[in-house]
Amino acid sequence: MSTHKYQPLSGREFPRFSSIKTFFRLPHVKIDDDYDVALFGTPYDGGVSYRPGGRFAPTLVRECSSLGRGFHFTRGQFLFDQLKFADIGDCPTVPISQEQTYEKIENFANILLKKNKKFLSVGGDHSTTLPLLRAAAKKHGRLNLIHFDAHLDTYPAAWGCEYHHGAFARHAVEEGLVNPQQMIQIGIRGPLASAEDLKFIKKNKIKIYDMDMIRKKPIHSVAQEIGRTVAKMKGPTFITYDIDCLDPAFAPGTGTPVPGGLSTYEVQQIFRSFKIKNLVGADIVEVSPPYDNSQITGLAAVDAMFEIMNLFKKGE
Repeated sequence: MSTHKYQPLSGREFPRFSSIKTFFRLPHVKIDDDYDVALFGTPYDGGVSYRPGGRFAPTLVRECSSLGRGFHFTRGQFLFDQLKFADIGDCPTVPISQEQTYEKIENFANILLKKNKKFLSVGGDHSTTLPLLRAAAKKHGRLNLIHFDAHLDTYPAAWGCEYHHGAFARHAVEEGLVNPQQMIQIGIRGPLASAEDLKFIKKNKIKIYDMDMIRKKPIHSVAQEIGRTVAKMKGPTFITYDIDCLDPAFAPGTGTPVPGGLSTYEVQQIFRSFKIKNLVGADIVEVSPPYDNSQITGLAAVDAMFEIMNLFKKGE
């Protein structure tokens, strides 16, 4: 095992219910330290249209990640020997101003990217993905996007407000931050407000793996198919993981739950099919602790977080 300082606190030295909570019990360090991948919270839920509570997600996920381990059973590697991961705390936000929050998130990500760091953010509602994409595209150019979600998130303005958790993907395409033909959406399902919701997807030729498609075949077969699609993506890639891609049985604590979703096992199989050359950033969003039961959703977020962390690589 590596002797560098970026190792989780031992559960044999301090039981997992003890000590200060950080992501995966990793060191909490300053933003300019010598880690490879930054783990941070984005505590903001001012863009939700139904259930709030995502501002509390970083705290819950940190606590649940105390149960995290480092060795990936399927990949056969000890994660914390591959790269240096560190908890750098939370991105500053302004709970009563979306405009100021976007600015703070983008500036925070810019600092990391200028230092050639990769990152994984734990939020927060899905509107917070847009400023992260703005920063990543500024550094790396137009991005490939892998989007797990129950919803398309390409919807129009709501109540006269352009920016909300159901519109980040539309803005990302319209602003040229992502390449829609190198973008996939996984876990999508109904109902939709109307057939109009599909126009943007069809116009921009965005690839969808909806739940009907996923459930028509054995999950290992579907996962390999999705994996082949991902493998064809060239250039910088961003993963955005909305916890409501999961069925509410596996993630009750979320802002807009939709029955008929993925299981945690199916998500694992999909992630494990991925081979991504240059994952530059990722986020996990829409965890709402006030609606969680027995930390089911928090643990599901930790599991997705672990799978994503195993996709980061050195270089580029």
